[in-house]
This record gives sequence, C-alpha cells and structure tokens, in this order.
Amino acid sequence: MAKVNVLGAGSWGTALSLLLHKNGHQVKLWSALENEVKMLNEKREHESKLPGVHIPEEVEITTDLEGCLEDVDVAVLAVPSPFTRSTAKQMAPFVKEGQIIVNVAKGVEEHTLMTLSDIISEEIPTANVCVLSGPSHAEEVGRGLPTTCVVSAEKREIAEYLQGIFMSPVFRVYTTPDILGVELGGALKNVIALAAGTADGLGYGDNTKAALITRGIAEIARLGTKMGASQETFYGLTGMGDLIVTCASVHSRNRKAGYLMGKGYTMQQAMDEVKMVVEGVYSAKAAKSLAEKYDVDMPIIMEVNKVLFEDKSAADAVRDLMLRDKKVETPMLPWQ
Repeated sequence: MAKVNVLGAGSWGTALSLLLHKNGHQVKLWSALENEVKMLNEKREHESKLPGVHIPEEVEITTDLEGCLEDVDVAVLAVPSPFTRSTAKQMAPFVKEGQIIVNVAKGVEEHTLMTLSDIISEEIPTANVCVLSGPSHAEEVGRGLPTTCVVSAEKREIAEYLQGIFMSPVFRVYTTPDILGVELGGALKNVIALAAGTADGLGYGDNTKAALITRGIAEIARLGTKMGASQETFYGLTGMGDLIVTCASVHSRNRKAGYLMGKGYTMQQAMDEVKMVVEGVYSAKAAKSLAEKYDVDMPIIMEVNKVLFEDKSAADAVRDLMLRDKKVETPMLPWQ
C-alpha cells in the first residue's frame, strides 16, 4: 500500500482518487475550494461533475495542502491546466526532495509555450515530475469501465513503479520514456476536438469527423516530431487514442464546446454552458504559436484559432480547409 494523494477535486481528480482507493492505497483528495470540500464531505459525491459515483469514507477530502504533501509517496496533480503553475507554486514549500509528482492535466501554457511537466519542474525543481495520459474520460473511470492509459517518466523504474500504483483489472497502464510526446498529444488533441465538435454542430457527418481526426493527428505528429518527440507516440494511446475519444465522446468538454459554437454560440457562451474548464480553448493559441515557432503547417489548428479569436464563422473555416491547395498525403513515400 502506498500513500497517494490527489490535488484537484474535479471530475478527473475524484475519479482517480476512487481508482487509487480501490487499488488498496491510502488516499487523500485536496481542493483549494472550501465549498467544494464541504460539499464532497457532506454528499460523498461530486454531484455536478461526477454524479452517481460514491466516494468512500476512507478517502479523506481536505483543503490542507501541506498535509497532503507530508510523507506522501506519490502526489497526483489533477487541477485544470490553467491552474497548474499557480498550484505548483503553492505546493513548492511543502515538497520534499525527489518527490514523485504525476501530472494528469493536459495543456500547453500560452505565454511561455511550456508543457505542464516543464512548468511543474520550474516551480518545484526538487520534484521528480511524471505524466499520466490517454483516452480516459473521468465519467467512465469513475464507474470502473475498462480504460487504458500511458505513464511517462525520465527513469524506467519510476514509470514501472507508477504503472503498478495505477494498474487495476479495469485500468491498464503502459509505459513510455517520451514525456514530451505524451504531453503534446494530450494537449493538442483538445484543439482538434473543438474542430470536430464544431463540425457536429454544423450538421456535418462521419466523413467530416474522420477527416478531422486523421488530418489532426498528422498535424500533431508533424509538430511533435519537429520539437523532438517520437512519432510512434502520436499513433498510440496519448495521440490517436486520446484524439478519437475526445472527438467522438458525449463526455468531451472540448467536443461539446465546439458543438455549441457550430450551433452559433460564441466561445464564451459555449464555455459558460459547459460549466467546466475547456482545455482546448486555452491550448489553441499556444498550438498556433508553436506551429509558427517551429514552422510547421497546421491548417486545422490555424482555423480553430480564427473561429475562437477572430470571429470567423465555423462554416467558412471548414470551407477554407476543404479548398486549400492540393496536397500529397504521404510526401515521405517515393513514386515508382
């Protein structure tokens, strides 16, 4: 049994707390919001974000950040990506040398273009920062539905240790050394999911969705490999796997926000309606900046930014994607 505390009591943090508790670990769940902690302790259920999923009494729910980082084996950082830096800064005074911190949020910081693990490492230089990602909606993990994820760390033994911590009969975990690829796949697929949702809102069909998924992963892989990640990562769980589930699922906040924009909502109206952090909106500008910095062609990412921030209509964005210059799908392959 390990002491594994989860920082962030949203849907994903709550679902992981349940998983870790069922795996036999001693678990605390932390939130910075006193009202949220009070509600969770009274109801033992996150009524708005994970309805119908009971939180056992053995899972302690608290606002005591120092207590959650004292003598803990693994700290799981599950706050939404826009709050990763501020939470890491709060954690820093209480983190011991070599503390394993597993980031499970997905995003890229807009103004620095840093991945979340890099942000955590900058704010907490003494920590051993790792990443867990993959096609894993909290609603399904909370209900114990079969799920697969991938964990990444700088050292194999740490990744394998975490694999053992999270692995269960309904939660299969793979390992990889490619932290950058795992994070880029997880962050950038949210932007493509906005496009997929928008296409749904416009009434387009499965052909359109398939095009956005396949061309979207091509864009993500082009950028990722240019930045030094491994191409294989993007055709695995945290690339193609996560992209498929986020573009297709009714649970996806990014797809839902895109769907509403396809129906004519503004970006802000869509985010207000979803009532949870829509990670893709925060990652879209960063993705555009990365594409420009590394001189990578990412037309879907560019059109999503125009719809989000330049008042371009979603229908015009799709039309412009379809009418781009003719391209070869596999430029790396020679003709006979």
